[in-house]
Amino acid sequence: MRWLVLLTALLLAFPVTAHQQKIAISTISHNPRTNLLEVTHRVPLHDAEHALKSRGAKAPDIVANVETRRMFARYVSNRFSIGQEEADPVELLLLGSEIEGGYIYIYQEASSPGPGTELLIFSGIMTDIWSRQESRVNMGSGTHVETLIFQAGDRPKLAILP
Repeated sequence: MRWLVLLTALLLAFPVTAHQQKIAISTISHNPRTNLLEVTHRVPLHDAEHALKSRGAKAPDIVANVETRRMFARYVSNRFSIGQEEADPVELLLLGSEIEGGYIYIYQEASSPGPGTELLIFSGIMTDIWSRQESRVNMGSGTHVETLIFQAGDRPKLAILP
């Protein structure tokens, strides 16, 4: 009985490291050299695999299975959009993905409408799966960053491209 109490105390004392962070971060920036809109999505691997599992994938392994990684990249690209109020959505090209540390990075790009343009942004990355999920979008770089925060049920939001 003493060992059970000791084990319970140890489990409570040390947090479990493999838990869902429930946050995805996307960054949108204008590249003046190429005149492209560059989008990078960063999602914790653990969350990404749980998201695929909740969508019906059996034993998803994003690190070892390239097709599983592509499946998640397509999911992210379908849950993220950029547009202008009166125009069609910007067509974002899915460039690919990579694993770094405990994250999957997904890259997209499109022709840039240019700095100062008002954009209509939507990021529903995993907000359709978990109600507590937060999907953040950072616009710009350096000291000129505006952050939009999306949660389940949110609609697109307006932001100015720096």
